[in-house]
Amino acid sequence: MNRRLFWKLAIVLAVGGVALIWVIARLAWQTEESMSFIDPEHQQTLRHYGAQAEALYRADDREALGQWLRTLQEQEQTWAAIVESQVRPLAGSELSRRFVDTFSLGRDVSWKIHLYFPENPIMDLPFADGRTHLLIVLPQRMRPGLYWHYAHLGLQLGVPLVVLLIVSLVLYRHLMQPLRRLEQATRQFSEGRYEVRVRSLLGSRNDELASLADTFDAMAERTGQLIIDQRQRLADMSHELRTPLTRIEMAVSLAEQEGTRGPLLDRIRDDCDDMRRLVEDALTLSWLENERPQLRDEALDLTELLDSILDDARFEYPDREIDIELPGEARLTGSSHRALGQAIENVVRNALDHTPPGGRVRVSLDTAGADYRLQVSDQGPGVPEEWLERIFQPFFRAPGERKGFGLGLALAQRQMHATGGCIRARNQANGGLLMELVLPRQPGS
Repeated sequence: MNRRLFWKLAIVLAVGGVALIWVIARLAWQTEESMSFIDPEHQQTLRHYGAQAEALYRADDREALGQWLRTLQEQEQTWAAIVESQVRPLAGSELSRRFVDTFSLGRDVSWKIHLYFPENPIMDLPFADGRTHLLIVLPQRMRPGLYWHYAHLGLQLGVPLVVLLIVSLVLYRHLMQPLRRLEQATRQFSEGRYEVRVRSLLGSRNDELASLADTFDAMAERTGQLIIDQRQRLADMSHELRTPLTRIEMAVSLAEQEGTRGPLLDRIRDDCDDMRRLVEDALTLSWLENERPQLRDEALDLTELLDSILDDARFEYPDREIDIELPGEARLTGSSHRALGQAIENVVRNALDHTPPGGRVRVSLDTAGADYRLQVSDQGPGVPEEWLERIFQPFFRAPGERKGFGLGLALAQRQMHATGGCIRARNQANGGLLMELVLPRQPGS
């Protein structure tokens, strides 16, 4: 099994972890080293104290020297003293030149100060004679590394955070680049671009994500071919169905012209009309579901469209009453006259079909914010609550319902979506079904 991505991630994480440890250790050492020496300005101050003490010492003014020491200790809040040192070898031993040159009673001001010791060190400022020294505990204000603990905390938290963010960014970009291309290809494929492929966009990459791209390409090729074949079969089947239907209709027309009429001939014509409508609706529904078009390139007057549809409905259903409540004008942009007209016609026809003779269907149009809201209510039996969503499924018919093929509302819903609107159904408190169609007055509103 190809595990290239695993090894890439493992190597990046391993190298990143080692780099993190090395960087933290290196920065910690450099920071501690740079913060372990007394500031040059403070070094100069200490040497100045030494020079003042030596001048008073040489002047042999013991009282002035003592007063100066007391003032210095009060001023710096520390301890200071002037001492003499004389190292004498015993038992015939001798002092080496190295010892004599480096001997001190405290630390030189240029030496490194250990940041971890709690006590401040004693600084040694020797006089010119080499035997007399000014000893002073390093004043707290001169102690180096006062912010070492904050710096150490920053190194422990800040540096790992930055390094891990960089490693995460590298991994994220390495993983997300092919995933984004796969996402884009999936979106394009869902929009009907069945020729889209991903593998060619990944270049020479050869890991698990490249294998995923190969799998997607294989799936896209097979699925796209299946959809294209299905379309072709549907087109062929519709053509084959239209041909015998046309012949039957012509035969019925010829028989009617010759004066042959009867219930059987009328039944044949009705069945032919139903079959033709079924074929047309099935083709339209298949096109809407497979292509998912956006039919939003026309402007129309919704009131005028409704008037035309309702005039036809009154002619087709003379035994039902249609109450209308429409504004004088309802301009609609970014829509489709044909698709919207078919959707509304199917809804109105459904309401009239389920309203008993002598009943009323109410159609009203008003504005709701940035939308038009069209309501069509009937006086039929309504629909059980658990079926309110299923009535928009193709070929669904409630038990006991024999009229129609169950495509009208399914087709209306797809056409409403294609024109940017939506449709929903609910039962009325006083009986009957209420269909509500919502359409934005402006595209994108």
